[in-house]
Amino acid sequence: MKKVIIIGCCGSGKSTFARHLHVCTGIPLFHLDQLNWNADKTTVEKEVFLKRVQDVIQKDSWIIDGNYGSSIEMRMQACDTVFFLDYPVDICIQGIHERVGKIRADMPWVEDEVDEELIEFVKNYEREDRYEVLNLLSKYKEKDIHIFHTREDAKMYLESLK
Repeated sequence: MKKVIIIGCCGSGKSTFARHLHVCTGIPLFHLDQLNWNADKTTVEKEVFLKRVQDVIQKDSWIIDGNYGSSIEMRMQACDTVFFLDYPVDICIQGIHERVGKIRADMPWVEDEVDEELIEFVKNYEREDRYEVLNLLSKYKEKDIHIFHTREDAKMYLESLK
């Protein structure tokens, strides 16, 4: 495990899992939200974002957390390991509520309220995005793929690395 992507629905805990994996492995950690967002809640231009992602995947080792469909194929091709946090919608919505008001290394600002558009995205994730993720995982089945359906499964995996 040298080049890792962590994907899953918003609120699933990708960044939290990524931080713990980084601590366990020492592999450098990169958050896609930090590569895409400015502190004023605007995004960088798509070309800038993709260049930043390309710069990261050229490195010898990395953990990248986040979905971002515009770069997922590029990251999937470059990685050797995939973690898919495939959690139920209610767990993801709970995760979004729990992060309000918290300083997070993966975001350049503090969420001061629940983003209702994000909640709607989460509610539609299984129907609209999960299928695409599963198709991508089947396309790259030679990768070391780990799919967790509960936070406990992910925690047990991390514990096994210690």
